[in-house]
Amino acid sequence: MPVYRLIDELVFPPPHHAEPDGLLAVGGDLSSERLLLAYRMGIFPWYGEGQPILWWSPDPRLVLDLQNFHISRRLHQMLRKRVFQVTFDRVFAKVIQACATTPRKGQQGTWIIPEMRTAYIRLHELGYCHSVESWRDGELVGGIYGVSLGRAFFGESMFFRISDASKVALAALVERLKAWDFHMIDAQVTTRHLISLGAQEMSRKLFLRKLEKALRFSTIRGKWDINPSR
Repeated sequence: MPVYRLIDELVFPPPHHAEPDGLLAVGGDLSSERLLLAYRMGIFPWYGEGQPILWWSPDPRLVLDLQNFHISRRLHQMLRKRVFQVTFDRVFAKVIQACATTPRKGQQGTWIIPEMRTAYIRLHELGYCHSVESWRDGELVGGIYGVSLGRAFFGESMFFRISDASKVALAALVERLKAWDFHMIDAQVTTRHLISLGAQEMSRKLFLRKLEKALRFSTIRGKWDINPSR
């Protein structure tokens, strides 16, 4: 399959036209309108400094069914003891900055470059992008952020400065999404860490079917306060 070059018009090629590695298109922009269209089609941007914008739709796709989220005995104890305080949408910009700058074992650099941060902060201001924060003694020590559309949450990145802080944030997110009858968290690209938490690979075709069903519901926009409500 060819890799498509995007034009100014807000349009993407069908996801199944992607290369075997998932690369679908190059170019375009990171406007909120284009990003939202991409997520609704099962496409996301992922590229590094000095590269053009690259758009992906991998096959297989890593997805976390909320009912399959695995809470280890250690994590269960931490949740019960309330070792961390958890908040939603309190410091979105700090979470995405931390995801971009916190060192990761075996990884150099980051794909969350300044223009990506700006684009997702803009989505947050529009009520489509959300963060979950873990705090310890008043300090931000872990978190996760992603895009919410319909009853699908697209996880973008997470970080921790204290062991298990990001897992606690993810557990709080899963609990919140269950309360709102969400269908899934799209984890996008396979990692051993996410598989250990219950995420599973599925074909692009099946993922797109699940996404289509999730998008039949209205999007819960605006800031997500700490108490679940519809």
